[in-house]
Amino acid sequence: MSSEIAIKVENLSKVYQIYDQPRDRLKQFILPRVRGLVGKLPKSYFREFWALKDVSIEIKKGETVGIIGRNGSGKSTLLQIICGTLTPTSGSVETRGRIAALLELGSGFNPEFTGRENVYMNAAVLGLSKEEVDARFDYITAFADIGDFIEQPVKTYSSGMMVRLAFAVAINVDPEILIIDEALSVGDELFQRKCFSRIEAIRASGATILFVSHSGGAIVELCDRAVLLDYGEKLAVGTPKLIVGRYQKLLYAPSDKQESIRDQIRKAEEYVVASANIVVNKPLEDNDPTGYRQELLESFDPNLKPSSTIEYESQGAYIQSPAIQTLEGKHVNNMIRGRTYCYTYNVRFAETSSNVRFGMMIKTISGLELGGGASATSAKDSLAYVEAGSNYRVKFQFCCVLNAGVYFLNAGVIGDMGASETYIHRLIDICMFRVQSDADNLATGIVDFSCNPKLELHKE
Repeated sequence: MSSEIAIKVENLSKVYQIYDQPRDRLKQFILPRVRGLVGKLPKSYFREFWALKDVSIEIKKGETVGIIGRNGSGKSTLLQIICGTLTPTSGSVETRGRIAALLELGSGFNPEFTGRENVYMNAAVLGLSKEEVDARFDYITAFADIGDFIEQPVKTYSSGMMVRLAFAVAINVDPEILIIDEALSVGDELFQRKCFSRIEAIRASGATILFVSHSGGAIVELCDRAVLLDYGEKLAVGTPKLIVGRYQKLLYAPSDKQESIRDQIRKAEEYVVASANIVVNKPLEDNDPTGYRQELLESFDPNLKPSSTIEYESQGAYIQSPAIQTLEGKHVNNMIRGRTYCYTYNVRFAETSSNVRFGMMIKTISGLELGGGASATSAKDSLAYVEAGSNYRVKFQFCCVLNAGVYFLNAGVIGDMGASETYIHRLIDICMFRVQSDADNLATGIVDFSCNPKLELHKE
């Protein structure tokens, strides 16, 4: 394995034998041998369930890779095999570097031991000496923030306390490879932010991070690449924004369309964000020889079109003619910070729908969701009944508080399908726009919060 590779997974498969009844397990143990002795072909009394099927992935040192997929797609199985807690049926895994893993709540904890004892035991398994744990113990307990419970048996802990302590141990052993299975969604907002901050620091140190999450936002925000698994198969590997979009399209697809969408994903080529080469207008220098600054003008650029659009399968509704307009009705996609605009689209209903809501979302080039809006806060406030053949014009008025850059827009329609609420049509990255650069703008980052700096000479 190359020295630049931290994790190499090659042709990995894992199959389980599923027995319909307990006695079938005994039959499988005895009868095939008996049939062989009498010259008959052996018979199986189980069904095979392939948790993973011929999966191959290479992860470079220093990469952060997210694994996303529907429930039962094989995500946790893959992580367990990489960590060595599960044996593959076939294929191989090679890793280079100390691994710290957080797979399940309290996995590896002895419920009879205290939190303190489990810290030392887990850290020893991860390769730390007692002296090294002594030096880090105060930091581990401060991060976990479970107070006096550190001296109590783990069996008295809540699930949140258990994962706090497990996470605190895993990230404080200076891992070269950090593996996390859906643990970032546990705990309150303060603890989650602390976890993300620590992961960012581990990334900055050059460690390799592999984690499973159902949160598309976490994948987009944290990862360099993402892997989409479905029914144990690796469907796609690519940029987080692309992979999350394909995952969501598959997740919300009607059951009769899912296989065709899986085929589309298999055949699709890696998308390269076309807008990465877009040059945002450069600000004029302070020493502008003309004596004045160029006036910013709203305009429409026909070449400013997204090539990353993903369309969900329609379930009776069709979104059409999305556009951004000024309040006077002029179509634009070169916009000015601080002004108000209107995002509009039409929806044609080919089938009768109930409890209908409409929505929008603004995202960055990397796919980070910045914010949006909905036409109703819940199903009870939505359109209770929409007849087939109806057409609606949807308008969302919004203030452009974004700093210079290129951004994308989604459009979505939600309605009741059977007993559950789902997308009856959705378009991801259907519009894009550019916020022009303003040399007088003192705001930093993505969003302009209208921070007003004031300087005062303070005299003691």
